[in-house]
Amino acid sequence: MAIIRDRERRAQKKVDHNSPDQPDRPEQPRPMHRSGPRPLGLHLTLAMMRSGFSLAGLQSLKSGWPDWKTPHAAEMTEKLLQNLVAARLHRGVEAGRTDPSLLLEQAVWTETVQRDAALIAGVAAYRRHPYYRHAPPRHVVWREGSSTVLLHPAPVSGHLPPVLLVPSLINRGYVLDLAPGYSLMDRLAQAGYPVFLLEWGRPGEPEQYFGLTDYIAGRLDRAVQAIADLTGQEVVMAGYCMGGLLALAASLRRPAAVRALALLATPWDFHAAGPEHQRLSTALQPVLGGVLKQYGCLPVDILQIMFALIEPFGVADKYRAFGRLPQDHPRADHFVALEDWLNDGISLAAPVAQEVVNGWYCDNLPAQGRWKVDGHVVDPAALHCPAFVAVPSRDRIVPPASALKLAQVIPGALLHRMEAGHIGMTAGRSAEAVLWQPLLRWLGTV
Repeated sequence: MAIIRDRERRAQKKVDHNSPDQPDRPEQPRPMHRSGPRPLGLHLTLAMMRSGFSLAGLQSLKSGWPDWKTPHAAEMTEKLLQNLVAARLHRGVEAGRTDPSLLLEQAVWTETVQRDAALIAGVAAYRRHPYYRHAPPRHVVWREGSSTVLLHPAPVSGHLPPVLLVPSLINRGYVLDLAPGYSLMDRLAQAGYPVFLLEWGRPGEPEQYFGLTDYIAGRLDRAVQAIADLTGQEVVMAGYCMGGLLALAASLRRPAAVRALALLATPWDFHAAGPEHQRLSTALQPVLGGVLKQYGCLPVDILQIMFALIEPFGVADKYRAFGRLPQDHPRADHFVALEDWLNDGISLAAPVAQEVVNGWYCDNLPAQGRWKVDGHVVDPAALHCPAFVAVPSRDRIVPPASALKLAQVIPGALLHRMEAGHIGMTAGRSAEAVLWQPLLRWLGTV
Protein backbone atom coordinates (compact mmCIF):
# COMPACT_ATOMS: atom_id res chain seq x y z
CA MET A 1 0.00 0.00 0.00
CA ALA A 2 1.30 3.41 -0.85
CA ILE A 3 0.26 6.96 -0.12
CA ILE A 4 0.26 9.43 -3.00
CA ARG A 5 2.75 12.21 -2.42
CA ASP A 6 3.01 15.67 -3.91
CA ARG A 7 5.28 15.25 -6.93
CA GLU A 8 6.54 18.78 -6.77
CA ARG A 9 7.73 18.21 -3.23
CA ARG A 10 9.46 15.03 -4.35
CA ALA A 11 11.33 16.77 -7.19
CA GLN A 12 15.08 16.59 -6.78
CA LYS A 13 17.02 19.79 -6.37
CA LYS A 14 18.61 20.75 -9.74
CA VAL A 15 22.33 21.44 -9.77
CA ASP A 16 24.28 23.11 -12.58
CA HIS A 17 27.30 20.81 -12.79
CA ASN A 18 28.98 23.13 -15.34
CA SER A 19 29.13 25.93 -12.82
CA PRO A 20 32.60 26.27 -11.27
CA ASP A 21 33.31 25.76 -7.60
CA GLN A 22 30.15 23.93 -6.69
CA PRO A 23 30.07 24.04 -2.88
CA ASP A 24 30.38 20.63 -1.22
CA ARG A 25 27.79 21.08 1.50
CA PRO A 26 24.66 19.26 2.65
CA GLU A 27 21.32 20.31 1.26
CA GLN A 28 19.55 22.79 3.51
CA PRO A 29 16.59 21.31 5.41
CA ARG A 30 13.13 22.01 4.10
CA PRO A 31 11.23 24.74 5.93
CA MET A 32 8.77 23.54 8.53
CA HIS A 33 5.20 23.77 7.32
CA ARG A 34 3.10 22.07 10.01
CA SER A 35 2.66 22.29 13.75
CA GLY A 36 2.47 19.45 16.22
CA PRO A 37 2.57 17.10 17.88
CA ARG A 38 -0.08 18.96 19.86
CA PRO A 39 0.45 20.33 22.40
CA LEU A 40 4.16 20.37 21.68
CA GLY A 41 5.04 22.07 24.96
CA LEU A 42 3.52 19.22 26.95
CA HIS A 43 5.42 16.50 25.09
CA LEU A 44 8.74 18.34 25.37
CA THR A 45 8.12 18.95 29.07
CA LEU A 46 7.33 15.28 29.69
CA ALA A 47 10.50 14.26 27.86
CA MET A 48 12.51 16.77 29.90
CA MET A 49 11.01 15.41 33.12
CA ARG A 50 11.88 11.86 32.11
CA SER A 51 15.47 12.87 31.46
CA GLY A 52 15.57 14.84 34.70
CA PHE A 53 14.34 11.89 36.74
CA SER A 54 17.01 9.67 35.20
CA LEU A 55 19.78 12.12 36.06
CA ALA A 56 18.37 12.71 39.54
CA GLY A 57 18.33 8.98 40.16
CA LEU A 58 21.94 8.78 39.00
CA GLN A 59 23.00 11.46 41.48
CA SER A 60 21.16 9.66 44.27
CA LEU A 61 23.07 6.50 43.44
CA LYS A 62 26.40 8.32 43.42
CA SER A 63 25.75 10.02 46.74
CA GLY A 64 24.89 6.77 48.47
CA TRP A 65 21.22 7.55 49.02
CA PRO A 66 19.87 4.87 51.42
CA ASP A 67 17.27 3.59 48.97
CA TRP A 68 20.07 2.56 46.60
CA LYS A 69 21.71 0.32 49.23
CA THR A 70 18.92 -2.24 49.36
CA PRO A 71 19.22 -5.64 47.62
CA HIS A 72 16.50 -4.59 45.19
CA ALA A 73 18.42 -1.45 44.25
CA ALA A 74 21.60 -3.44 43.73
CA GLU A 75 19.75 -5.84 41.45
CA MET A 76 18.24 -2.94 39.52
CA THR A 77 21.66 -1.33 39.12
CA GLU A 78 23.03 -4.58 37.75
CA LYS A 79 20.19 -4.80 35.24
CA LEU A 80 20.85 -1.22 34.17
CA LEU A 81 24.46 -2.11 33.51
CA GLN A 82 23.47 -5.17 31.52
CA ASN A 83 20.70 -3.59 29.47
CA LEU A 84 21.89 -0.04 28.89
CA VAL A 85 25.68 -0.19 28.76
CA ALA A 86 26.66 -3.65 27.57
CA ALA A 87 28.55 -2.33 24.56
CA ARG A 88 30.08 0.55 26.48
CA LEU A 89 31.06 -1.82 29.31
CA HIS A 90 33.15 -3.89 26.93
CA ARG A 91 34.84 -0.80 25.57
CA GLY A 92 35.42 0.45 29.11
CA VAL A 93 37.09 -2.75 30.24
CA GLU A 94 39.40 -2.64 27.24
CA ALA A 95 40.32 0.94 28.11
CA GLY A 96 40.94 0.10 31.74
CA ARG A 97 37.83 1.88 33.08
CA THR A 98 36.31 -0.90 35.18
CA ASP A 99 34.42 1.14 37.79
CA PRO A 100 30.74 0.21 37.16
CA SER A 101 29.50 3.46 38.66
CA LEU A 102 31.53 5.50 36.16
CA LEU A 103 30.32 3.36 33.30
CA LEU A 104 26.73 3.73 34.45
CA GLU A 105 27.09 7.51 34.79
CA GLN A 106 28.51 7.78 31.29
CA ALA A 107 25.77 5.56 29.90
CA VAL A 108 22.93 7.49 31.56
CA TRP A 109 24.24 10.84 30.34
CA THR A 110 24.83 9.51 26.83
CA GLU A 111 21.42 7.85 26.67
CA THR A 112 19.68 10.99 27.94
CA VAL A 113 21.36 13.25 25.39
CA GLN A 114 20.71 10.80 22.56
CA ARG A 115 17.04 10.34 23.45
CA ASP A 116 16.42 14.08 23.66
CA ALA A 117 18.24 14.68 20.38
CA ALA A 118 16.28 11.87 18.71
CA LEU A 119 13.00 13.40 19.86
CA ILE A 120 13.88 16.83 18.48
CA ALA A 121 15.04 15.26 15.22
CA GLY A 122 11.82 13.26 14.92
CA VAL A 123 9.62 16.29 15.53
CA ALA A 124 11.61 18.37 13.03
CA ALA A 125 11.40 15.58 10.44
CA TYR A 126 7.63 15.41 10.87
CA ARG A 127 7.24 19.17 10.52
CA ARG A 128 9.32 19.25 7.34
CA HIS A 129 7.93 16.11 5.73
CA PRO A 130 6.64 16.68 2.18
CA TYR A 131 3.53 14.50 2.52
CA TYR A 132 0.26 16.30 1.91
CA ARG A 133 -3.18 14.71 1.95
CA HIS A 134 -5.07 15.28 -1.27
CA ALA A 135 -8.75 15.14 -0.35
CA PRO A 136 -10.38 12.60 -2.67
CA PRO A 137 -13.47 13.55 -4.68
CA ARG A 138 -16.58 13.08 -2.59
CA HIS A 139 -20.13 14.35 -3.16
CA VAL A 140 -21.78 16.44 -0.45
CA VAL A 141 -25.32 15.04 -0.26
CA TRP A 142 -26.50 16.65 2.97
CA ARG A 143 -25.49 19.66 5.00
CA GLU A 144 -26.71 21.20 8.24
CA GLY A 145 -24.77 23.84 10.16
CA SER A 146 -21.13 22.77 10.23
CA SER A 147 -21.97 19.11 9.52
CA THR A 148 -21.90 17.41 6.12
CA VAL A 149 -22.53 13.95 4.74
CA LEU A 150 -20.13 12.88 1.98
CA LEU A 151 -20.88 10.17 -0.59
CA HIS A 152 -18.20 8.04 -2.24
CA PRO A 153 -18.58 8.43 -6.03
CA ALA A 154 -17.82 4.81 -6.93
CA PRO A 155 -20.50 2.80 -8.78
CA VAL A 156 -22.70 0.81 -6.42
CA SER A 157 -24.43 -2.53 -6.54
CA GLY A 158 -28.17 -1.90 -6.56
CA HIS A 159 -29.05 -4.49 -3.93
CA LEU A 160 -26.51 -3.51 -1.26
CA PRO A 161 -27.61 -1.25 1.62
CA PRO A 162 -26.09 2.18 2.25
CA VAL A 163 -23.41 2.38 4.94
CA LEU A 164 -23.00 5.52 7.04
CA LEU A 165 -19.65 5.95 8.81
CA VAL A 166 -20.05 7.90 12.06
CA PRO A 167 -16.82 9.24 13.64
CA SER A 168 -16.19 10.78 17.04
CA LEU A 169 -17.12 14.39 17.73
CA ILE A 170 -13.53 15.23 18.69
CA ASN A 171 -11.77 14.01 15.54
CA ARG A 172 -12.18 14.64 11.84
CA GLY A 173 -13.96 11.81 10.09
CA TYR A 174 -11.35 11.41 7.36
CA VAL A 175 -9.42 8.89 9.45
CA LEU A 176 -11.97 6.51 7.88
CA ASP A 177 -10.96 7.84 4.44
CA LEU A 178 -7.32 8.61 5.15
CA ALA A 179 -5.48 7.87 1.90
CA PRO A 180 -5.38 5.33 -0.94
CA GLY A 181 -4.77 1.93 0.63
CA TYR A 182 -5.71 3.21 4.08
CA SER A 183 -9.36 4.09 3.54
CA LEU A 184 -12.23 2.08 5.01
CA MET A 185 -14.55 4.21 2.88
CA ASP A 186 -12.69 3.17 -0.29
CA ARG A 187 -12.75 -0.50 0.71
CA LEU A 188 -16.49 -0.57 1.30
CA ALA A 189 -17.11 1.28 -1.96
CA GLN A 190 -14.93 -1.21 -3.85
CA ALA A 191 -17.21 -3.95 -2.53
CA GLY A 192 -20.18 -2.19 -4.11
CA TYR A 193 -21.72 -0.46 -1.10
CA PRO A 194 -23.01 3.11 -1.26
CA VAL A 195 -20.77 4.63 1.41
CA PHE A 196 -21.47 7.85 3.27
CA LEU A 197 -19.22 9.63 5.75
CA LEU A 198 -20.56 12.05 8.33
CA GLU A 199 -18.21 14.94 9.06
CA TRP A 200 -19.44 16.67 12.22
CA GLY A 201 -17.42 19.82 11.58
CA ARG A 202 -16.09 22.31 14.08
CA PRO A 203 -18.68 23.82 16.44
CA GLY A 204 -19.94 27.11 15.04
CA GLU A 205 -22.52 29.55 16.34
CA PRO A 206 -25.37 27.04 16.72
CA GLU A 207 -23.22 24.02 17.67
CA GLN A 208 -21.44 25.71 20.57
CA TYR A 209 -24.63 25.29 22.59
CA PHE A 210 -25.22 21.66 21.55
CA GLY A 211 -25.51 18.79 23.98
CA LEU A 212 -25.43 15.13 23.00
CA THR A 213 -29.18 15.14 22.42
CA ASP A 214 -28.78 17.90 19.83
CA TYR A 215 -26.20 15.88 17.94
CA ILE A 216 -28.00 12.52 18.20
CA ALA A 217 -31.72 13.34 18.13
CA GLY A 218 -31.03 16.25 15.80
CA ARG A 219 -28.08 16.06 13.41
CA LEU A 220 -27.57 12.30 13.26
CA ASP A 221 -31.29 11.55 13.17
CA ARG A 222 -31.78 13.82 10.18
CA ALA A 223 -28.64 12.60 8.41
CA VAL A 224 -29.86 9.00 8.64
CA GLN A 225 -33.26 9.99 7.32
CA ALA A 226 -31.70 11.93 4.45
CA ILE A 227 -29.67 8.87 3.40
CA ALA A 228 -32.71 6.60 3.70
CA ASP A 229 -34.71 9.00 1.53
CA LEU A 230 -31.90 9.29 -1.02
CA THR A 231 -31.31 5.55 -1.39
CA GLY A 232 -34.76 4.21 -0.60
CA GLN A 233 -33.20 1.71 1.81
CA GLU A 234 -32.57 1.22 5.50
CA VAL A 235 -29.13 2.40 6.60
CA VAL A 236 -26.27 0.40 8.10
CA MET A 237 -24.47 2.59 10.61
CA ALA A 238 -20.82 2.03 11.53
CA GLY A 239 -19.76 4.11 14.53
CA TYR A 240 -16.11 4.55 15.45
CA CYS A 241 -15.07 5.22 19.06
CA MET A 242 -17.35 7.92 20.52
CA GLY A 243 -19.23 7.82 17.22
CA GLY A 244 -20.34 4.31 18.12
CA LEU A 245 -22.18 5.61 21.17
CA LEU A 246 -23.90 8.24 19.06
CA ALA A 247 -24.81 5.65 16.42
CA LEU A 248 -26.14 3.25 19.06
CA ALA A 249 -28.41 5.91 20.54
CA ALA A 250 -29.62 6.93 17.07
CA SER A 251 -30.30 3.30 16.11
CA LEU A 252 -32.51 2.86 19.16
CA ARG A 253 -34.41 6.02 18.25
CA ARG A 254 -34.96 5.13 14.58
CA PRO A 255 -35.30 1.32 14.34
CA ALA A 256 -37.33 1.56 11.12
CA ALA A 257 -34.52 3.45 9.35
CA VAL A 258 -31.54 1.42 10.61
CA ARG A 259 -30.83 -1.99 9.11
CA ALA A 260 -27.76 -2.92 11.16
CA LEU A 261 -25.16 -1.40 13.47
CA ALA A 262 -21.38 -1.83 13.61
CA LEU A 263 -19.57 -0.56 16.70
CA LEU A 264 -15.82 -0.11 16.21
CA ALA A 265 -13.77 0.36 19.40
CA THR A 266 -16.80 1.83 21.12
CA PRO A 267 -16.68 2.34 24.91
CA TRP A 268 -19.58 1.51 27.19
CA ASP A 269 -18.42 0.68 30.72
CA PHE A 270 -16.06 3.54 31.51
CA HIS A 271 -14.96 1.99 34.82
CA ALA A 272 -14.42 -1.56 33.53
CA ALA A 273 -10.67 -1.24 33.05
CA GLY A 274 -9.95 -0.08 36.59
CA PRO A 275 -9.84 3.23 38.42
CA GLU A 276 -7.13 4.95 36.34
CA HIS A 277 -9.43 6.63 33.82
CA GLN A 278 -11.91 7.49 36.56
CA ARG A 279 -9.21 9.10 38.71
CA LEU A 280 -7.97 11.15 35.77
CA SER A 281 -11.48 12.35 34.95
CA THR A 282 -12.22 13.15 38.59
CA ALA A 283 -9.00 15.14 38.83
CA LEU A 284 -10.02 17.15 35.78
CA GLN A 285 -13.50 17.96 37.07
CA PRO A 286 -12.49 21.05 39.10
CA VAL A 287 -10.53 22.37 36.11
CA LEU A 288 -13.22 21.63 33.54
CA GLY A 289 -15.63 24.34 34.64
CA GLY A 290 -12.98 27.05 34.45
CA VAL A 291 -11.80 25.92 31.02
CA LEU A 292 -15.33 25.85 29.62
CA LYS A 293 -16.06 29.27 31.07
CA GLN A 294 -12.86 30.73 29.66
CA TYR A 295 -13.07 29.24 26.15
CA GLY A 296 -16.74 28.36 25.75
CA CYS A 297 -15.67 24.86 24.70
CA LEU A 298 -13.16 22.14 25.53
CA PRO A 299 -10.22 23.11 23.27
CA VAL A 300 -8.35 20.60 21.15
CA ASP A 301 -5.11 20.98 23.09
CA ILE A 302 -6.84 20.25 26.41
CA LEU A 303 -8.35 17.13 24.87
CA GLN A 304 -4.91 16.12 23.62
CA ILE A 305 -3.50 16.56 27.11
CA MET A 306 -6.17 14.27 28.53
CA PHE A 307 -5.32 11.51 26.07
CA ALA A 308 -1.56 12.05 26.40
CA LEU A 309 -1.74 11.46 30.15
CA ILE A 310 -3.00 7.92 29.53
CA GLU A 311 0.49 7.10 28.18
CA PRO A 312 2.66 10.12 29.05
CA PHE A 313 5.78 9.15 27.11
CA GLY A 314 4.10 7.43 24.17
CA VAL A 315 4.17 10.40 21.79
CA ALA A 316 7.86 11.07 22.38
CA ASP A 317 8.71 7.41 21.84
CA LYS A 318 6.87 7.22 18.51
CA TYR A 319 8.52 10.41 17.23
CA ARG A 320 11.95 9.03 18.08
CA ALA A 321 11.09 5.91 16.09
CA PHE A 322 9.80 8.05 13.21
CA GLY A 323 13.05 10.00 13.10
CA ARG A 324 14.93 6.75 12.46
CA LEU A 325 12.82 5.91 9.40
CA PRO A 326 14.00 6.80 5.89
CA GLN A 327 11.85 9.82 5.17
CA ASP A 328 10.95 8.63 1.66
CA HIS A 329 9.68 5.29 3.00
CA PRO A 330 5.92 4.57 2.67
CA ARG A 331 5.79 4.00 6.43
CA ALA A 332 6.98 7.57 6.95
CA ASP A 333 4.19 8.86 4.73
CA HIS A 334 1.66 6.80 6.67
CA PHE A 335 2.96 8.09 10.00
CA VAL A 336 2.67 11.70 8.84
CA ALA A 337 -0.82 11.13 7.46
CA LEU A 338 -2.03 9.81 10.81
CA GLU A 339 -0.26 12.49 12.82
CA ASP A 340 -1.71 15.22 10.62
CA TRP A 341 -5.14 13.78 11.36
CA LEU A 342 -4.44 13.57 15.10
CA ASN A 343 -3.31 17.20 15.12
CA ASP A 344 -6.43 18.24 13.22
CA GLY A 345 -8.80 17.65 16.14
CA ILE A 346 -12.10 19.34 16.94
CA SER A 347 -13.01 21.22 20.11
CA LEU A 348 -15.98 19.91 22.07
CA ALA A 349 -18.97 22.15 22.69
CA ALA A 350 -19.20 22.97 26.40
CA PRO A 351 -22.47 21.09 27.09
CA VAL A 352 -21.14 17.98 25.33
CA ALA A 353 -17.86 18.18 27.25
CA GLN A 354 -19.72 18.26 30.56
CA GLU A 355 -21.86 15.27 29.59
CA VAL A 356 -18.88 13.24 28.40
CA VAL A 357 -16.41 14.00 31.20
CA ASN A 358 -18.87 14.09 34.08
CA GLY A 359 -21.59 11.75 32.85
CA TRP A 360 -19.57 9.13 31.00
CA TYR A 361 -16.09 9.03 32.48
CA CYS A 362 -16.80 10.04 36.08
CA ASP A 363 -20.33 8.74 36.72
CA ASN A 364 -20.32 5.89 34.17
CA LEU A 365 -23.93 6.63 33.24
CA PRO A 366 -24.04 4.39 30.12
CA ALA A 367 -23.10 1.18 31.94
CA GLN A 368 -25.35 2.06 34.87
CA GLY A 369 -28.36 2.41 32.60
CA ARG A 370 -28.72 6.12 33.37
CA TRP A 371 -27.52 7.78 30.17
CA LYS A 372 -30.44 9.51 28.49
CA VAL A 373 -30.87 11.08 25.07
CA ASP A 374 -33.92 13.26 24.55
CA GLY A 375 -35.30 11.96 27.85
CA HIS A 376 -34.98 8.26 26.94
CA VAL A 377 -32.48 5.82 28.45
CA VAL A 378 -29.99 4.43 25.93
CA ASP A 379 -30.38 0.68 26.51
CA PRO A 380 -28.30 -1.54 24.19
CA ALA A 381 -30.33 -4.55 25.33
CA ALA A 382 -33.27 -3.02 23.44
CA LEU A 383 -31.41 -3.09 20.10
CA HIS A 384 -32.99 -5.64 17.78
CA CYS A 385 -31.08 -5.14 14.54
CA PRO A 386 -27.93 -7.13 13.64
CA ALA A 387 -24.87 -5.80 15.47
CA PHE A 388 -21.11 -6.15 14.95
CA VAL A 389 -18.85 -5.24 17.88
CA ALA A 390 -15.14 -4.87 17.04
CA VAL A 391 -12.74 -4.78 19.98
CA PRO A 392 -8.99 -4.24 19.40
CA SER A 393 -6.82 -5.84 22.08
CA ARG A 394 -4.11 -3.16 22.12
CA ASP A 395 -6.46 -0.19 22.44
CA ARG A 396 -5.18 2.37 24.97
CA ILE A 397 -7.92 4.93 24.26
CA VAL A 398 -10.88 2.59 24.75
CA PRO A 399 -9.84 -0.25 27.08
CA PRO A 400 -11.03 -3.59 25.67
CA ALA A 401 -12.93 -4.33 28.87
CA SER A 402 -15.02 -1.21 28.29
CA ALA A 403 -15.95 -2.13 24.71
CA LEU A 404 -16.59 -5.80 25.48
CA LYS A 405 -19.55 -4.89 27.64
CA LEU A 406 -21.54 -3.91 24.55
CA ALA A 407 -21.11 -7.35 23.02
CA GLN A 408 -22.41 -8.85 26.25
CA VAL A 409 -25.58 -6.76 26.45
CA ILE A 410 -26.64 -6.38 22.79
CA PRO A 411 -28.82 -9.37 21.84
CA GLY A 412 -27.15 -11.55 19.22
CA ALA A 413 -24.19 -9.22 18.69
CA LEU A 414 -21.27 -10.65 16.73
CA LEU A 415 -18.08 -10.01 18.70
CA HIS A 416 -14.92 -9.58 16.65
CA ARG A 417 -11.64 -9.33 18.56
CA MET A 418 -8.37 -8.49 16.88
CA GLU A 419 -4.70 -7.80 17.54
CA ALA A 420 -4.62 -4.08 16.79
CA GLY A 421 -4.63 -0.65 18.36
CA HIS A 422 -7.33 2.00 18.43
CA ILE A 423 -6.28 3.73 15.21
CA GLY A 424 -4.50 0.85 13.53
CA MET A 425 -7.70 -1.17 13.38
CA THR A 426 -9.28 1.32 10.97
CA ALA A 427 -6.35 2.96 9.17
CA GLY A 428 -3.27 0.87 9.92
CA ARG A 429 -1.15 -1.32 7.67
CA SER A 430 -3.02 -4.42 8.86
CA ALA A 431 -6.53 -2.88 8.78
CA GLU A 432 -7.53 -4.90 5.71
CA ALA A 433 -6.98 -8.19 7.52
CA VAL A 434 -7.97 -7.30 11.07
CA LEU A 435 -11.12 -5.23 10.42
CA TRP A 436 -12.11 -4.50 6.82
CA GLN A 437 -12.50 -8.11 5.67
CA PRO A 438 -14.35 -9.28 8.83
CA LEU A 439 -16.62 -6.24 8.60
CA LEU A 440 -17.39 -6.98 4.94
CA ARG A 441 -18.18 -10.61 5.75
CA TRP A 442 -20.63 -9.48 8.42
CA LEU A 443 -22.17 -6.90 6.08
CA GLY A 444 -22.82 -9.71 3.63
CA THR A 445 -25.10 -11.35 6.19
CA VAL A 446 -27.32 -8.34 6.89
